[in-house]
Amino acid sequence: MKILSLLTLALLVSCNSSDEKEETKVSNKKFVPDMYVASEMTLLMRSMYDANETFKKDILAGNTPESFPKDFLKIFTAKLTGDKPYNDTFKAFSKVYIDNERTIFDTTSKIPIKTRYNNAINTCISCHTTECVGPIPRIEKLLIN
Repeated sequence: MKILSLLTLALLVSCNSSDEKEETKVSNKKFVPDMYVASEMTLLMRSMYDANETFKKDILAGNTPESFPKDFLKIFTAKLTGDKPYNDTFKAFSKVYIDNERTIFDTTSKIPIKTRYNNAINTCISCHTTECVGPIPRIEKLLIN
């Protein structure tokens, strides 16, 4: 019986000492957080959001935004998150979005500028309903009521 008790005690001591060693190894490692790196498309869409926010302010002030931002055309080439490939739906929405965005700057259009602007923003919302739905509430704030 004493031998069994000694073996059990030895087993417990050896388990505890190896756990302590393992714990020491883990605590000596430096924590390196997994840092999020925004994709080219994410950065582009953030800048598009900022530009549209400025357009909205201009329109509400009674002014027509001056010129179509050429950077918006990067929507056709910017790398998507996770190097995901472009699908046909995204390509189609991108074309419609760019066409709608350009109409904002068309000074000869008979369509009210608020309608043209909202059409561009609604295209963003429609596209985001097919994928990457997270930004929709923020995008909706760009609409002019």
